Amino acid sequence: MEKQLYIKQLRPELYLMDEAHESTGYLVIGKDKACLIDTMNGYNDLHKTVREITDKPVIVINTHGHPDHIFGNVFFDRAFLHADDFALAQSFCNDKKMSPFEPITQGDVIDLGGKHLEVYSLPGHTRGSILLLLKEERILFTGDAVNHHVWMQLEGCPSMTQFVKNLDQVMFLEKEADFILHGHARKFDDISLMHCVRQGALEISEGDTLKDEIYPWFGGTAKQHHFKLEEGKQYSQLHSVICYNDVTVS
Repeated sequence: MEKQLYIKQLRPELYLMDEAHESTGYLVIGKDKACLIDTMNGYNDLHKTVREITDKPVIVINTHGHPDHIFGNVFFDRAFLHADDFALAQSFCNDKKMSPFEPITQGDVIDLGGKHLEVYSLPGHTRGSILLLLKEERILFTGDAVNHHVWMQLEGCPSMTQFVKNLDQVMFLEKEADFILHGHARKFDDISLMHCVRQGALEISEGDTLKDEIYPWFGGTAKQHHFKLEEGKQYSQLHSVICYNDVTVS
C-alpha cells in the first residue's frame, strides 16, 4: 500500500525522504554514483523516485536490520548491511522478495566521486548498527543508533554500561561532523546529540533512574529515561528519551 513520501532537498546533492512520518531515508549524490541510506518500509517505489532525481548508479546501504529501514530494498538488486544484523533482517524478510544482503563493516569507505561515506560500527539499538560519515559535508547518518528516541529495550541490546563504552569508541566523530541525520528525522540535529545520548545512557547505568517513567510499546512495557540537550544548539525536537528494561540497566 502506497503512502505519502515527503522529499526535501537539504543540500544541492542531498535529499531527505520521509515515508509517511514513519521512517526516513537519504539520497547522497556524488559525481559518479549515488547512495541511498535506508529504504524505509517499502510503501513506495523508491527506485522510481531515485531515478526521478538522478540517473547515476545507486548503492543501497542499510544502517541496521529493522523492517522500517530495509523493506524498500525490494526495489533494488543489492543492498549492504553489517553482517551482525543479517539474521535479524532475515527474520523479517521471509515473505519479501529481496536480494541477499552484502556485508559492510567498520573501515569501509564508499567513494561516490568527490564525496566519501566512511563506515563506523555502533552496536546498541541492534548488534549491527552502523554510522555513516559524509566526510566532505561533515554530516553523520546514524540510523536509529543515535536519535531522540533511542530504543534499547529490545532483545539483543547490550547493557547500558556496554553501550556507553561502544559510544566512547565513536565519540571522536563529534569533531568530524557538524550535524546528525537519523532514521526518523525531518531536519538536521546538532552533532552534540551524540554526547547527550551518551550522558543519558551513563545516567541509566549509574542508577540515576528514580524519575524514569513506564514506556508502553508493542512488545510490552519498558522504562524511559529523559536526557538533556545542550542549550543553544539546533535540534529537530526537544523531547528526548532512552527506552530500556531491567536487563539493559547494568
